[in-house]
Amino acid sequence: MDKTTQFKILKELFRQLDNNVNVDAGIQLRNPTSSYTCSDLAGKKWKTFFREHPQLIGLSSDLPEPGTYITSEDFGVPVLATRAEDGRFRAFINACRHRGVKVAPEARGESARFQCPFHNWTYSSKGELLGIPRMRDFGALDRACHGLIELPAEERYGLLYVHPQPDGRLNIDELLGELAGEIESWHIGGFIYMGQSAIDKALNWKLANDTFGETYHFPRLHKNTLGQLFYGDALAYETFGRNHRFVFPAKTIDYLREKPEQEWSIARVANVLYYLFPNIQLNIGPRSLSLIRIYPDGENPGRSITRIGHYFSQYDIDAAKEKDRIRIDAGNVYDATSREGKVSFSLEASMEVFDSTVEQEDYAMGETTQRAAASGALQHVIFGRNEPALHHYHNTFREALGMAPLEQAS
Repeated sequence: MDKTTQFKILKELFRQLDNNVNVDAGIQLRNPTSSYTCSDLAGKKWKTFFREHPQLIGLSSDLPEPGTYITSEDFGVPVLATRAEDGRFRAFINACRHRGVKVAPEARGESARFQCPFHNWTYSSKGELLGIPRMRDFGALDRACHGLIELPAEERYGLLYVHPQPDGRLNIDELLGELAGEIESWHIGGFIYMGQSAIDKALNWKLANDTFGETYHFPRLHKNTLGQLFYGDALAYETFGRNHRFVFPAKTIDYLREKPEQEWSIARVANVLYYLFPNIQLNIGPRSLSLIRIYPDGENPGRSITRIGHYFSQYDIDAAKEKDRIRIDAGNVYDATSREGKVSFSLEASMEVFDSTVEQEDYAMGETTQRAAASGALQHVIFGRNEPALHHYHNTFREALGMAPLEQAS
């Protein structure tokens, strides 16, 4: 993020803090709870936003070297993503061309060859069909025409995108729009994958998304956790087409008041969260990153799965190896009492703090909303003037489906 953008954001955060005001969308909106419960609507969103839309499946460091691979089935198509000997990122349908059995059953690993466990048909990391046991008995087959089915795949700015359909259109610059240069400036490709967790809960995927849409709840719901570390009632917010940037201040921001403005930096004094349409929350700091991918259950609108990938800088990983300790800066954990804005945590503890806060505090609230919505007694919820990200999420989804915008609350 360039200095001009950082300065603009920090000035806006100080304005809100000094005037005891929050971001202001200007209006309140009503969102019908059917958005979280309607099976027909859920089916349209599953098809439009997941089965037929490009998907961010990971970061470059998920495929750190040739011979590594990852798999996914989160959006209804079994995907095998590889980095072959030539270093190129590729993606395929994870299904043998013989009888459709998975050729890579694990979530991630290292292999230059993929062998179907059913009949041992073997494929290269470029998708080429290399061998068919007892081909003289099976019958003649043109191996050049029966490699793994390739999917559109593109790697840029440290992001790995795949289109679930073989004939799908994929252009990362179009997806990111004006955010492309800013995302590039974070050098995401330098963050190293250190683990992933899954949160399977009884709430709609948009309700899960909503929990990342405002910080108004921090001093209330998270008063003993995040509320101790962040100012919840201040937010620098900007939309970029279907995406947005969402920045909120740590309490360490007050230490910038003692520094000349030319020395201001967003590092360690604010949390930067990018929403990438339709289901990504990208939480970035200078030395740590969380990739949050939120998926619906294609058959049950009252269930979702969130996958949280944790990535750290090489500096912090080396420190953890030496001392079994790691410093977590902007993007995960802050110490409100430290003038440096840093706190020491074990690597595992830092990931657990993030995961448990999301699951046990945020998503627990969403599950109660889901039950109320499913009862039919609660017809709508209200998005306040200080919750512009919620306005943006839902109106963006509705616009993509040809639906009218949300109505203004009276």
